[in-house]
Amino acid sequence: MKLAIQSVIKEMMDRVMNKVLQEDPFIKEKHKAKTPLYAALVPDEIFKGSHFERRFVTPFGKVWERLAVVAANEGLGYGVTDHTIRGTVRKERLRRISEVLNRLEHPEPGQERIRPDWNRELEYILRGRGAMIPVQVVCDVYAEARNTDNKRYAFELKAPLPNSDITKVSKEKILKLYSMDPLQIDGAYYALPYNPYGRKENYAWSFPSRWFNMREDGVVLIGDEFWEKIGGLGTYQAFIDAVNEIGEEYKARIYREYLGIEPPANLEEGRL
Repeated sequence: MKLAIQSVIKEMMDRVMNKVLQEDPFIKEKHKAKTPLYAALVPDEIFKGSHFERRFVTPFGKVWERLAVVAANEGLGYGVTDHTIRGTVRKERLRRISEVLNRLEHPEPGQERIRPDWNRELEYILRGRGAMIPVQVVCDVYAEARNTDNKRYAFELKAPLPNSDITKVSKEKILKLYSMDPLQIDGAYYALPYNPYGRKENYAWSFPSRWFNMREDGVVLIGDEFWEKIGGLGTYQAFIDAVNEIGEEYKARIYREYLGIEPPANLEEGRL
């Protein structure tokens, strides 16, 4: 698993390095011509770092999904991205899903915003009856536990600090998956690849908290919870080990090849 993880990360990093060194390098003269005031006030090196950051962060969105598939293939037995799940949902359940989301987004005049409560919301939605309506949901990552009990899992995998609109769409998709009759999955989750706040009980990014109780809802998986769900025990540590092993190599290359300076002696201090 570690080698497979490293292969995905190396491929992305090599593309990024080629982008910033060959295809789209930082050119001081171009920067000064476009933003002369900034160039007069702030050292070029600061903007050179920003130039690299933008070309690094953007492609990492899809890399998380690819890494999740690696973990699923090595752990559960099968994983794929952008998988379509088809089923039927009762008409009243669909209406109640819209109602729940609307109440979370738009509180009644003069009242405080309703706090999300996954169990209470789903219980209310599942009491809905009516005609069966065909529904399809495209999930970020789909996995099957082919090595054990053949259970099927869907994951909405988002960046660690997601915005509100993206989270709303994910919640609607997960509610639809749990409302299908018969169920087409054994579990569906809203997942973040790591926690910038450390422990789950400390997660404090406000935007997704509008839609989920990020600290308590059982459908929310953050960091090691997600990786071990999709890949089994030890997956998160394998991920950490894989990144640490190749991290120093790429840091040194960025210092020398992009920034044009020698790397500091304490590169290992950046290990996870």
